[in-house]
Amino acid sequence: MILIRKIHRWYILALLNAVLVLACSSTPAFAGKMLVAAVMSSDIPRYNIAHRSLVKALAQKGYDQSIVEIIAHAPNPDPISFANVIRKFQALGADLIVTYGAPATLAAIREATGIPILFVDVYAPVETGVTRSMTFARKNLSGISSKVPMITLVKTAMDIRKIKKLGVIYNSREAGSLVQFQELKRIAVQEGFAVVDANLSTSGGLDQVLNALLPQIDCLFVSECFIASRQLERIITRANSFRVPVISLIPDSVEKGAMVSLEISPAEQGQMAGEYAARVLNGAIPGEMPILVPNKIDLVVNMRAAKVLDLHLPPLGHNVKIFK
Repeated sequence: MILIRKIHRWYILALLNAVLVLACSSTPAFAGKMLVAAVMSSDIPRYNIAHRSLVKALAQKGYDQSIVEIIAHAPNPDPISFANVIRKFQALGADLIVTYGAPATLAAIREATGIPILFVDVYAPVETGVTRSMTFARKNLSGISSKVPMITLVKTAMDIRKIKKLGVIYNSREAGSLVQFQELKRIAVQEGFAVVDANLSTSGGLDQVLNALLPQIDCLFVSECFIASRQLERIITRANSFRVPVISLIPDSVEKGAMVSLEISPAEQGQMAGEYAARVLNGAIPGEMPILVPNKIDLVVNMRAAKVLDLHLPPLGHNVKIFK
């Protein structure tokens, strides 16, 4: 298996500074190997799952620990931290930068010069400004999109409970989360319901957001922003106390109590990215490789949540998975 060094957030800058000094004065630890630098937009399960799958796929393609050194890191989720880490990896001469999520990807596009970039789990790469089209991106960029048909999620929720007001928790500082909110506003006009939004920028503001939001909505959409992903179970517990069903695109959200989820497999994204990474390390140009979309999308309805909220499940299509 390829060696992974997943560094604690508080330690990474000191480590990279030390390696830079060694690179100038002696032979660095990864001399003779290719260096793959992985930067996560936040330290959440879906990125870790995707990364493990990428590492496995690279090993299957012959890029094992004798050939490739991988340093994986989730810095503080802010633009300055992303930029600093990417600059450090560029100074170390990384052969490939892998980014997870739109924030880290956008930072890599701005900061990395001449290094191939592969992104993973970016919702709506075109709409977030990561790439200009799904066919060909920037010369040094390609990756995996996690965009799903949001209307499918919303209509499934509306079949279970009539929605007059949909609450949306998002973070305007995270491109993917913001795009999801904007998509829901367009769907609301089309389907005839109102959107009540809550811009969650700090974890300390969660209780205030929930207290203001839950009494006035019929259903709650939780976007894939960092804070909401980390606090999802807490959000669902509070929503249940107001008898408000939760819907989300966050992987495994139904297992945490959400009513409906529409999910792309992080493991499949990592597998696809790993195969792309092997091609890039073998000399392929990322910009000539089309953006990929995983084949497996799961629409999941939670029977347990329906019972808790005293909601009746209507007949559901054959493409719906039931969580019991």
